[in-house]
Amino acid sequence: MPEENKSQVTGNDITESQRLILDQMGGMEMAAVLMLSLNEEDAAQIFRHLEPKQVQRLGMSMASMSDFSHDRVAAVHRQFIDDIQKYTNIGIGSEDFVRKALVAALGEDKASNLVDQIILGSGARGLDSLKWMDARQVASIIQNEHPQIQTIVLSYLEPEQSAEILSQFPEQVRLDLVMRIANLEEVQPAALQELNDIMEKQFAGAAGAQAAKMGGLKAAANIMNYLDTNVEGQLMDAIRDTDEEMSQQIQDLMFVFENLIDVDDRGIQALLREVPGELLQKALKGADDQLKEKIFKNMSKRAAEMLGEDLAAMGPVRVSDVEAAQKEILSIARRLADAGEIMLGAGGGDDFV
Repeated sequence: MPEENKSQVTGNDITESQRLILDQMGGMEMAAVLMLSLNEEDAAQIFRHLEPKQVQRLGMSMASMSDFSHDRVAAVHRQFIDDIQKYTNIGIGSEDFVRKALVAALGEDKASNLVDQIILGSGARGLDSLKWMDARQVASIIQNEHPQIQTIVLSYLEPEQSAEILSQFPEQVRLDLVMRIANLEEVQPAALQELNDIMEKQFAGAAGAQAAKMGGLKAAANIMNYLDTNVEGQLMDAIRDTDEEMSQQIQDLMFVFENLIDVDDRGIQALLREVPGELLQKALKGADDQLKEKIFKNMSKRAAEMLGEDLAAMGPVRVSDVEAAQKEILSIARRLADAGEIMLGAGGGDDFV
């Protein structure tokens, strides 16, 4: 009896049939299966350690989970056990472990502030309270504040949430705020503390402050990445009319779906493990042949053939749906890049030798 193929798998005990199941699942689906395998109390403990957007996405994935078959659950559990075995010898409870784990998960820049908040007890909880609100609520709260305060808030929050908030403002205000974000480099501790005090009074949260680098061209580009395509185009045109050099710098830092062609094969494979098949199919409906070929060659022969057949049989899809799917995949790609799992190279990027 031939031994089951176990290549391309992180653990040695995952069977070929389990690998086929896992290949059809995204990371969020796997997380949902794991969470639904726990009791309510344990699941709640995990939720407390997640960011607001993660709670929302994971909760939605859990609520919509329909396939909870034994084979599917067993495959996810096996993958999880294999993954967790990598960390069995790390000294849990030490500051060094916390620091390394956060850097591995979030990347050096994002982890540094969070490590200080956890280990040193500092943090900006007043501003953090905004992360749990929807875009309209935050826009309503900051709409009458000075533009510089609005700029700091939008620079502090995650780009996806900031893009949603920015969409609530009139076009001319969007232009002003994006250009302010692009020109912002650092917020002094006193200014951040004052802003946290304002948030604390409004939401009765605890506050602390530390100097923080925020804003800049990259922050503006990240927010632009999450805007609806029409809004993004209008805003970029307005920035170009006001400051052509800045618009080009922001454009160079933006990462669009077509830029996936520049991601190396290992990065594409890591991305495909996180992207649900239906979402990928819809996104590729509007992709050029070169990018499709890049995707196909990083899948198993069987999976590539199935996807190709599905695309060929797929009926017309609204452009807005294709763009939304592509934006969602880019969001996953940026998350993986922040975690150091893949490298994105927008606007030509830097060459490596």
